[in-house]
Amino acid sequence: MPGVIEVIDGGIGNCIQDAGRFGFRHMGVAVSGSLDALLARCANALVGNGPDCACIEIRALGPTLGVRHGLVRVALAGDAGALLRRGDGAALDVPAWSSITLATQDVLEIGSLAGGTACLAVSGGIDSPLQLGSRSTYQRAMIGGIDGLPLVTGNLLPCSVHARRDYREYRAEPWRHADGPIRVIPGPQAEHFQAESLELFLNSAYRVTPQIDRMGVRLQGPQLAHVTPEAADIVSDGVTPGTIQVPGDGQPIILLADCQTVGGYPKIATVIAADVPRLAHLQPGQSIRFCAVNAQQARQALLEREARWAAWASGITFALPNADALYNDPNSGWVCAD
Repeated sequence: MPGVIEVIDGGIGNCIQDAGRFGFRHMGVAVSGSLDALLARCANALVGNGPDCACIEIRALGPTLGVRHGLVRVALAGDAGALLRRGDGAALDVPAWSSITLATQDVLEIGSLAGGTACLAVSGGIDSPLQLGSRSTYQRAMIGGIDGLPLVTGNLLPCSVHARRDYREYRAEPWRHADGPIRVIPGPQAEHFQAESLELFLNSAYRVTPQIDRMGVRLQGPQLAHVTPEAADIVSDGVTPGTIQVPGDGQPIILLADCQTVGGYPKIATVIAADVPRLAHLQPGQSIRFCAVNAQQARQALLEREARWAAWASGITFALPNADALYNDPNSGWVCAD
């Protein structure tokens, strides 16, 4: 019998995501997937999953989850923490960047995020139904996840049962994204903007507005002028997460994981793949800047990021569970290896 997690409280802005839904963009289906794919990989690595396993993406107020069957190992990655309430009433703080194994009747309460995005991985990944090859929630089309919707009270999330509870858990140092300006490749519709607009875009600070969701984020800053009013519209062509469109008001829009597949606004630049996960952590009121790189530099940045992630993964170590869980709970099931 698989493990079963019940959503006691769905929280705010939480949904099931995996690596994304590929191969259907020609049909107008968004890729979706985790806004911060690196964070999801970190959480999955801490519970021994493959990188593509489905996790819970947490965006605002975390969910409260109860284990209804089985031993379930979980790990939280991001700027967040949780409280574990054991079935016997004992309460333990659960830090991020460390796994913990939950037993039947345990309840995990994940609080508010300090900022950005967090990810909760569970042993074996969340085994919700595959739709078009992915478990990712795409709310606009109501596919993936649980009925295509964010988590709500009463949802049941199947997952794999952890084989046995031994004395070891896993932990790692927090993953940190690169700092500095967000790197972009200019274009491809540079001819739709006045000559000084790209320079203005690259040499100005932009503020993240409250108009932000999984589809995109609107920025506010110096107005970027098109060559003519008519140049603010183009024949719709392909867009992708990281695309930066500029509509007629001259204010940039960065597209995110749930973005449409085509768009009719000219694109001044595209965020490079190495920096797309950073977009998951933009917060209203935050000031951001951009810098231009070429395709070769973008590829090198991606290679460097992957090498840095591999080094992070190799630093995952064994950790003892909280002493209260080990010694004071006779029903905890913890055992020491001979």
